[in-house]
Amino acid sequence: MNAPTPSTHLAPTILQREVPDALLTTLKARFAERCSTALVVREQHGRDESAFTTVPPPAAVVFALSTQEVAEVVTLASQYRVPVIPFGVGSSLEGHLLAVQGGISIDVSRMNQVLAINAEDLTVTVQPGVTRKQLNEAVKSTGLFFPIDPGADATLGGMSATRASGTNAVRYGTMRENVLALEVVTASGEITRTGTRAKKSSAGYDLTRLMVGSEGTLGVITEVTVKLYPLPEAISAAVCSFPSIEAAVHTTIQIIQMGIPIARVELIDANTVRMVNAHSKLTLREEPQLLMEFHGSPASVKEQAETVQEIATELGGNAFEWATTPEARTRLWTARHNAYFAAIQSKPGCRAISTDTCVPISRLADCLLDSVAEADASGLPYFLVGHVGDGNFHFGYLLDPDSPSERATAEQLNHALVARALKLEGTCSGEHGVGLHKMDFLLTEAGSGAVAMMRTIKQALDPHNIMNPGKIFTL
Repeated sequence: MNAPTPSTHLAPTILQREVPDALLTTLKARFAERCSTALVVREQHGRDESAFTTVPPPAAVVFALSTQEVAEVVTLASQYRVPVIPFGVGSSLEGHLLAVQGGISIDVSRMNQVLAINAEDLTVTVQPGVTRKQLNEAVKSTGLFFPIDPGADATLGGMSATRASGTNAVRYGTMRENVLALEVVTASGEITRTGTRAKKSSAGYDLTRLMVGSEGTLGVITEVTVKLYPLPEAISAAVCSFPSIEAAVHTTIQIIQMGIPIARVELIDANTVRMVNAHSKLTLREEPQLLMEFHGSPASVKEQAETVQEIATELGGNAFEWATTPEARTRLWTARHNAYFAAIQSKPGCRAISTDTCVPISRLADCLLDSVAEADASGLPYFLVGHVGDGNFHFGYLLDPDSPSERATAEQLNHALVARALKLEGTCSGEHGVGLHKMDFLLTEAGSGAVAMMRTIKQALDPHNIMNPGKIFTL
């Protein structure tokens, strides 16, 4: 199958459905001030961190407080065949929450209770509006933690819906491996539970995995049960500079292929180091860097770190800096997580077309180095960060939102990057999801037969296409 042309990604198809006054009147009567039609509120809920800027906002926003309230809104929307779009904190990057067909935004951020901490089983159950930082604060007294760290302080509901991962995925996996059970409101308004707190099951279809990564197109997640992990006895972080991106990438490949259980290994290029230094007032060497973290016993952490330093030194790595105190590690990783905002501030008024791919670790150098060369040749400012331990990396192309030529250049770079990853047996998205931006790439990656199967599932569970329509694929 041929790859899509870049022009297909420049704007979403907008087919607004009418939201009857009768539905808005009913919602306002039921939810009072928690149903807002104010333009400023609707605009806030009709925009995420993607580069799409021309999609009209939803017709109304309902701030739900319980699963039953979510079910009420969905039941009403189903009766009128009006779209519903779940909203957490709005940190998605591929247009997931944009109301491309109008409808009602259901904000679950106030559903933010930690419902049950089962420390003896290493599980916790939360409402969807609980953020990852809030969760870790709630469980820290138990000696446990939740490791999935996508950078943004995203909600657990949103992280489940987009199958998020992040900097710790190389050791702890993604949301796919860490969600045990869900409560979901389906398109008919029915409240359904999937999975249990048991660590495994062979009973029936795996509906939990079906919902994880479905991006709100099959239901609204209203409760999440996830795994917890013991806090490591010892943690050590390190920064290492390299003379080239190639040297940093080959260091990473050797670390993984040797089976070293590194917890984090992040790549940032020299462009991004300069941006992070300016934003976070750091003095990192303005060269390609690997940011690493080691978890385990004091002896195992020491052994891992020494082995990694030896590998890096052989490949030109130098200027190792160690961060062993919680404060030093926090400052280091906060700076890394702020790379996106550092980049945006480096070009006032810009927007970022942010994209990610993931390839088999043996193909990482081929994919990454060719993509860097293309980005450098384009003349468009960009930033590069990567959870390279599992073959995943991100480019952010910085553009003037009013410049069609810059947008076209960014989309061409994105197109070439994803096409290259697919050719190397990778995926069009390792973390961000499909949303609006990568629908055509999903068709290229999965094939028409697989996408047709996805459509069949969607139509069976959501016959009126009201659950976040226009995302992942079109009907």
